[in-house]
Amino acid sequence: MKIFGYEPVITKDDLKKKGKKKVDKASDWKQTLYRIWLLLAEQRILLIVIIGMVVLSSALSLLGPFLIGYMIDHFIVPGQFNGMERFIIGLAVVYVLLSVTTYVQNIWMITIAQQTVYRMRTNVFRHLQSLPIPFFDRRQHGELMSRVTNDIETVSTTLNSSIIQVFSSVLTIVGTFAVMLYLSPLLTLLTMLIIPLMFVALRWITNRTGKLFKLQQQAVGSLNGMIEETISGQKIVKAFSQEEHVIAEFRERSNELRRNGFWALTYSGYIPKVMNFLNNMSFTVIAAVGGMLALKGYVSVGTIVIFTEYSRQFTRPLSDLANQFNTVLSAIAGAERVFAIMDEKADEDIGKEANVLQGNVSFNDVTFRYNAEQQTPTLQHVSFHVTSGQMVALVGATGAGKTTIMQLIARFYDVDEGSVLFDGIDVREYTRESLRSQMAFVLQDPFLFEDTVANNIRYGRLNATTDDIIDAAKKANAHDFIMKLENGYDTYLNANGDNLSQGQRQLLSIARAFVANPAILLLDEATSSVDTVTELHIQAALEKLMEGRTSFVIAHRLNTIRKADVIFVMQQGRLIEQGTREQLIAQNGVFARMWEGH
Repeated sequence: MKIFGYEPVITKDDLKKKGKKKVDKASDWKQTLYRIWLLLAEQRILLIVIIGMVVLSSALSLLGPFLIGYMIDHFIVPGQFNGMERFIIGLAVVYVLLSVTTYVQNIWMITIAQQTVYRMRTNVFRHLQSLPIPFFDRRQHGELMSRVTNDIETVSTTLNSSIIQVFSSVLTIVGTFAVMLYLSPLLTLLTMLIIPLMFVALRWITNRTGKLFKLQQQAVGSLNGMIEETISGQKIVKAFSQEEHVIAEFRERSNELRRNGFWALTYSGYIPKVMNFLNNMSFTVIAAVGGMLALKGYVSVGTIVIFTEYSRQFTRPLSDLANQFNTVLSAIAGAERVFAIMDEKADEDIGKEANVLQGNVSFNDVTFRYNAEQQTPTLQHVSFHVTSGQMVALVGATGAGKTTIMQLIARFYDVDEGSVLFDGIDVREYTRESLRSQMAFVLQDPFLFEDTVANNIRYGRLNATTDDIIDAAKKANAHDFIMKLENGYDTYLNANGDNLSQGQRQLLSIARAFVANPAILLLDEATSSVDTVTELHIQAALEKLMEGRTSFVIAHRLNTIRKADVIFVMQQGRLIEQGTREQLIAQNGVFARMWEGH
């Protein structure tokens, strides 16, 4: 049966099945809470002050009803009003102080919460920068973005409002119980009878909401990942007329989020209704029994008034705790996903500094797989030696291993067997940062930041001067078109430079490489996405860039590698031929057939 179009989640087993579908391992909520507490404790002095103010406000909230009951018994019932004004003033002071302490503690808690979330967000973003490339290859970027934004925001909301309320509720329950027990053990017992019913109801509800809130957070991440992927690939979507397909996929994932959200909120919505019902029951019982006891003289009217107020004051924190429990569950689910990123093993960038590379590169019997489950290695027993300043061309069919060689040179991955040597030293002995600082990349699809032209070029070397940038642009044949832009080098580019042509973006990426002044160049089909005329400009810029530098070039257009000092022919992960263009043509092998057909 559907309720408002939603298939109900009927049983605990159903929830378990849903959880198994999405969750790799059981939630360790205690560990997650402990890690959040460690972040909060970094501001322990202010936190201690806030705790003191919560204790004070809880005491004031207990004192108010007690004063009201005292006034009824000692002034109103006897009809004696002398001195009553002092109690009224005292009562006003109590409630004013209660309001002030509550306001101040909330403001200070928000300060702590925002500082904590700031550190949490900063820590996870910093950690993302230290994670290896394979981590990002295995995950949707939008899903990661959801963890850094939505999940942390959920934690922020909970810390801002729930921490104080939970602590205050616990203190209020303990204090109220103690005063009630002092005033009337019998009425206290009657109040306590409602507690088991509350816990049974809460247990039934929270057993379902915990799993549902986690599924909801995961559905948000999945949906964000799909949105990010679709927006990034919008040109492909439109080029292949797949709009209806992505809409259908979006609708499916959105419906999953809607279903999980509906049932999470539906079950959690039972809590205030159940608590209010039980609260009213408790109030009715105390009022009825207390009235009979007052008629028989066992308790005073003031005591009954105090008790009815305390009974609400006792059950209201229980209701608040129940309501906050759902918020806390959602925050724990979000925090757990964030801490899962923090627990990913970072690249240990240890080793010595690669001061100045000469540019000699050797592969010694290198075998490599992208993952352990891969049966056939991507590279198999590849060996070669490149002398400083040589231009090396990598050719072969798609999937032959050309790009993988580039990845290993840049140490985006490390070899499984064999070794990669720079100037005769294993690259694993150097830090990645010192290696990559002496390399530059010009890719098939250049990436530009949403920033000025000058800052995009400067990204190759952040301390580059304006003169360095202009000089690099001139060498890259980019200066003329930059000066024709609206604001020249200060022109602000759209995301990924979409307000430039493909060729202009490529020239800027070459200028960026010039600024870096690298010892080793890695060029991955840098001219494959432009027209012939633009290719000539880019090729001329690349030739200037490669002068005196060791260069590895991947090219499908064989006419772009006529000047290569050596050509490596890759096939199914193996280096099957190597030599100059003339030598390979004379061998009449694989390259010769490729040259004839180009």
